[in-house]
Amino acid sequence: MFCHKFGGRMHAFPKNSSSAVSIVPRCDEAGTIRLPPIGEHRIVVHASSATWSVCMETGARHLRRAGDIDLVPAGETGGFVAEAICRSLEVRLPPNVLQRAADENGHVGRRASLHMRHVMRNERIVYLAQALEQERQAGGPAGAFYAEAVGLAIAAQLMDQVRMQAVNRVGLSERRLRRLVDFIEAHIDRTLTIATLAREAGASGSHLRQSFKLATGITLHRYVMQRRVERARLLLVETGMSASEAALSTGFSHQSHMARWMRRELGSTPRELRTNPSLGGR
Repeated sequence: MFCHKFGGRMHAFPKNSSSAVSIVPRCDEAGTIRLPPIGEHRIVVHASSATWSVCMETGARHLRRAGDIDLVPAGETGGFVAEAICRSLEVRLPPNVLQRAADENGHVGRRASLHMRHVMRNERIVYLAQALEQERQAGGPAGAFYAEAVGLAIAAQLMDQVRMQAVNRVGLSERRLRRLVDFIEAHIDRTLTIATLAREAGASGSHLRQSFKLATGITLHRYVMQRRVERARLLLVETGMSASEAALSTGFSHQSHMARWMRRELGSTPRELRTNPSLGGR
């Protein structure tokens, strides 16, 4: 696949108004990916299976996975340095749509605002972005009203994220959450108990469970198993490693344990993935 830097061929939907909700499919080459300031909020949904990247703001190295989201508020500059070709869906959300969602959710009179976020998770936003992209690919038969409705639904999810951040601020900060996620990535082949993860996060086990679910939208256990599955998938597909070796290298208790979680998360068995790698693509 050939990609042009800074988005390659990009097509927005709808085309009739710069103030409308739109979506831009991106395909960026490895290297610096800059998102210059624009008048809309940008919700960038990562669509590649796994891409190592470096945050230009902090210098931290992160593994961006399919479904990870970067949030760049209107008027701000975003971006990162990608170590491989990076595909994504960029939803552009006018500030007035965010304000309308805030008003409809009982925040009338309060100015709706967003803050820069990197590598956050929200499965509903991913689903909505994919629906918007499918409508764009179909030529937009439902029109601008459909795009606005989807945009309002995305805005509502963002407002929930803001609320959850406020609730979570007294417990698991974004910095500690990122440290925990990096710890999980670095120790995915080991036994990761709640006690171990709570110690790394600087929180009690019960508080960590609650805070992690509020911050990410999924349970801590489910997140760890998803990361094990993705790492095992890459080992099976890209290195030719046997299923038993992949299970051992990714912290599963045994090969059947890995196979059970792969069926749950990917809908495919390790053997099926080896035969047809595209089955587990995300």
